[in-house]
Amino acid sequence: MIHTKSALIPSQSPAANPAANPLFSCKANHTGRSPVLLFSRMHQSSLLAKLDYSVLQQCMHCGMCLPSCPTYDETKRERNSPRGRISLMRAVADGDLTASRAFAEEMYYCLGCLACETACPAGVDYGSLFETARAEVERTGAAATPQRTFWRWLTLRHLFLKPRLLRALGTALRIYQKSGLQFVVRKSGLLRFLPLSLRALEPQTPTIAPRFSHELIAEVERGFAIRPSASAEPPPSQNKEPGETNSLPPQTPAHRRVALLTGCVQDLTFPHINRDTADVLLANGCEVFTPPVQPCCGSLHAHNGDLESARTLARRQLDLFPVGELHAIITNAGGCGSHLKKYGHLLADDPAYAARAHDWDAKVKDIHEYLVENGCRPPGAGCGETSVTYHESCHLCHGQKITAQPRQLLKLIPGLTLTELPESSWCCGSAGIYNITQPEQSAKLLARKLTNLATTQAPVVATSNPGCHLQLQNGLTAHPGHPCQTVTQPVTLLARAYRAEMAAAEARLDR
Repeated sequence: MIHTKSALIPSQSPAANPAANPLFSCKANHTGRSPVLLFSRMHQSSLLAKLDYSVLQQCMHCGMCLPSCPTYDETKRERNSPRGRISLMRAVADGDLTASRAFAEEMYYCLGCLACETACPAGVDYGSLFETARAEVERTGAAATPQRTFWRWLTLRHLFLKPRLLRALGTALRIYQKSGLQFVVRKSGLLRFLPLSLRALEPQTPTIAPRFSHELIAEVERGFAIRPSASAEPPPSQNKEPGETNSLPPQTPAHRRVALLTGCVQDLTFPHINRDTADVLLANGCEVFTPPVQPCCGSLHAHNGDLESARTLARRQLDLFPVGELHAIITNAGGCGSHLKKYGHLLADDPAYAARAHDWDAKVKDIHEYLVENGCRPPGAGCGETSVTYHESCHLCHGQKITAQPRQLLKLIPGLTLTELPESSWCCGSAGIYNITQPEQSAKLLARKLTNLATTQAPVVATSNPGCHLQLQNGLTAHPGHPCQTVTQPVTLLARAYRAEMAAAEARLDR
């Protein structure tokens, strides 16, 4: 495994013999960086030392988090548990440990699924500790290699900071996929010249949608504008000019103005889910404001130790949306939503943005949460499916504590039976970019999830995060005989039901 191959990581618990544990050593430097520079960075005040120390002390070492932790469940090693990692973080804060290569590997072996927060009786804010520990790893350069530094520069500092550039890359990748060039490259054997890690990732490349969110959703939409189809390629009759909708007279007054966040991965690969989200909001009496060009929310940056870029992106979001004029700011991605609700914490020390960030946090709502809070209108028709199971996004259920609402919405759909998924809240192995950085452990978690899915015999699994969606989709594609073959989302099934209801109403009007 990636986390065990370093000779710096011992087989015993860090608590067993601190003096003999290389995690507590400052001597190793496998980064290729200047020893003087590394020493200088390590001996500056660590980011963990700057935290409120009570946060680090909150862990009671009771061990109730252990059964909930996928990495501890896999290895049964203390250092791979939330309790063990918090002990290491506290040692860094106390100055007993520097952010060595081994410390870095342990922090990046953690999924960041936050299942430990749900299990913790003391309410430890593991998410903040986890992000700060990774930021400390990046500050010191403990995990730096030339290849890693290049990819972080390209992705975190360029692609995911510049939405137009990301869409341009998406367009190029779409052409590569649709032109047949991808097929030719795969059949030609050229991929064998790629490094093994990239060769393994290539089959997981997501299919880029034919059209992005701004091509499917007008900047402002009002009324019951449910479309007969939310496919990325609507039929010619559905191609409208910006601002024009295909609507019947509204069934409910559009008195609640909400903003819709389209995301970055969601925008490139699942823009139809953004369209579905807008349609469901319209069907429930909302006016939907969707800026055509939106920055990344910053969750990818915060979860990977780049807190400064996360703050930059948070400021851009606050500048883009008129928070005071909105009833709510809607997110439909569990991982993004968990981060979006913490802008107040992220920008607490920024006098120009702190107050606005606090207001933003109060307005951000997950789509399932918002619909249930405001009384989602039951659809008058089915969605075309009869049986579904539900996989919970880690950051939706553990980060945002939203578990009942997606199930409640699924149960509103006529003719649809929800079958509970065993270990529904156990991580699928996607965890942001974990399936890229830790492919072996990610594959084990995916296999466990597929086994549980098979027990439900449901042909459809709904989830609520683009990372989970892609992970499950790739896993099921690799197992064509699996009883579950369709991955969707609750909001998509709800939108289909509203469309069926509207089609039936139109048919009655035509008689």
